[in-house]
Amino acid sequence: MNKYELTIVVNAKIEDDERAAVVDKCKAYIDRFGGKVTNVDEAGKKKLAYDIQKMSEAFYYFIQFDAEATAPAEIESRVRIMDNVLRFLIVRTDEA
Repeated sequence: MNKYELTIVVNAKIEDDERAAVVDKCKAYIDRFGGKVTNVDEAGKKKLAYDIQKMSEAFYYFIQFDAEATAPAEIESRVRIMDNVLRFLIVRTDEA
């Protein structure tokens, strides 16, 4: 198993429960593809460097997880089409 981190930038104009649902859905995708969530960090509301979909602020979440090498591609294909996710990035955090 490899260690990964999923960073998601979530729409700031939605309610708290909707934002929590977006994070839960991402965690469910990780579980579905054989991963195990190890940590979820909420960085809070931050100003964006440039407007995305006419928004200047968004909430940042960092989800660390362990998974096989095939899981990130599957997770990425699902997160890409989620509503309220403005940007996302999955990186491998193992020391090489």
